[in-house]
Amino acid sequence: MTPDFAPRKAAFYTLGCKLNYAETSTIGKILGERGFRRIHPGETPDICVVNTCSVTETADKKGRSLIRRLTRQWPAATMVVTGCYAQLKPSEVASIPGVDIVLGSNEKLRISEYLDAWEASHSPIVESTRTADITEFQPSCEHGERTRYWLKVQDGCDYYCTYCTIPFARGRSRSGRIADLVGQARRAAEAGGREIVITGVNIGEFGKDTGESLLDLLKGLDSVEGIERYRISSIEPNLLTEEIIRWVAEESRAFMPHFHIPLQSGSDAVLKLMNRRYDTALFSNRIAQIRRMIPDAFIGVDVIAGARGETPDEWARSLEFIGSLDVTRLHVFPYSERPGTAALMMSAPEVAPSERHQRAGQLQRLSDAKLQSYFESMVGAERPVLWEYVLHPYEQDAEAEGSGETDAATSTSRGGEALMSGLTDNYLRVVAPARPELLNTVSLVRIEGIDSGRDETLLASHL
Repeated sequence: MTPDFAPRKAAFYTLGCKLNYAETSTIGKILGERGFRRIHPGETPDICVVNTCSVTETADKKGRSLIRRLTRQWPAATMVVTGCYAQLKPSEVASIPGVDIVLGSNEKLRISEYLDAWEASHSPIVESTRTADITEFQPSCEHGERTRYWLKVQDGCDYYCTYCTIPFARGRSRSGRIADLVGQARRAAEAGGREIVITGVNIGEFGKDTGESLLDLLKGLDSVEGIERYRISSIEPNLLTEEIIRWVAEESRAFMPHFHIPLQSGSDAVLKLMNRRYDTALFSNRIAQIRRMIPDAFIGVDVIAGARGETPDEWARSLEFIGSLDVTRLHVFPYSERPGTAALMMSAPEVAPSERHQRAGQLQRLSDAKLQSYFESMVGAERPVLWEYVLHPYEQDAEAEGSGETDAATSTSRGGEALMSGLTDNYLRVVAPARPELLNTVSLVRIEGIDSGRDETLLASHL
């Protein structure tokens, strides 16, 4: 029997952080309740949502490029742009040909009411609340196309680092309530979720406005039956307390040996110019404590190359310090001059853009060496894996059309054998012979080697 109407189709694209991915998934759920479904490869959407980032000028450029490409590809689709770029520069975004609706940070999860207005008049909509007036915490716990969920526990930031626009895009720090967040985790477990990534802008500030604490939140989440894994997406080193590290190492049931900690510079002088709230001694202490208590933990570190005040001497100090750290990989960003930031008013010497990129290249090579060493140390180890998907029987673009996902299947076989993919507890992507009955379950594997055909992937065998 033919249905009375065909569901409308939506495409979603996400740039930036895991918090953006969480909120894009929530937008997808909201549109699903209006009768939209995600497009399949080759289909044309009725609406296209781009959730942007604005942490660097490069992020802005990527956003503009993506929006222009999508409006050319699907000129008849309603184009909605939201996220930090839309919050910081709504008029600039609205001026891009083909953009119909621009929603700031406080409006993105109210997309349904703006669609009503658009469908009634087809007049362009540009809505963005003044950052100073953003006070509401908007919850989000969704999984999109993935097997793991993202749970937003905090939003905004009160740190005002001199290079950063995020407080202007996201507003002041604000948090959910532990009881509500634990309830969302329980519902995720009931829906079949097995892993939750805890997201926020400055997670360590959780509870600053509610009188609750991050450690109490972690303990509450750890008690939820059915959730086998939690990951903390990113946390400031001064807020990753020794008490939290010890609790994860010795008492938690489900928090994984995986940390993401922003450093930004290995020079104390540059950290001070950045208005960071720690020094290299504190940072190295946190890394040493993790390694002492959780020797095989995956530790990712954010680093900015070529910030104002990073003289050749300070750069040399920074590079030497970063090289000495026992971390797994670096997430490297060339410094970007951002309008409205305090850095532009400093008298500290500027680093030429070409030099910034040269320094970023040095850091990336250092990161590659650290990651390779970590991979090699894992060969022969036995690790638990949460299986996410069976790889498709053909080559597929790693960024599935319209999904906004970045870890989709890329190829399928090892010597003609079908494969499946998942993540170890310490955040290693592995492939092993396909056993579909294991999808969305955790099982033990042995790491056999590094997959030369896939970037940053290890080969494994079932135990």
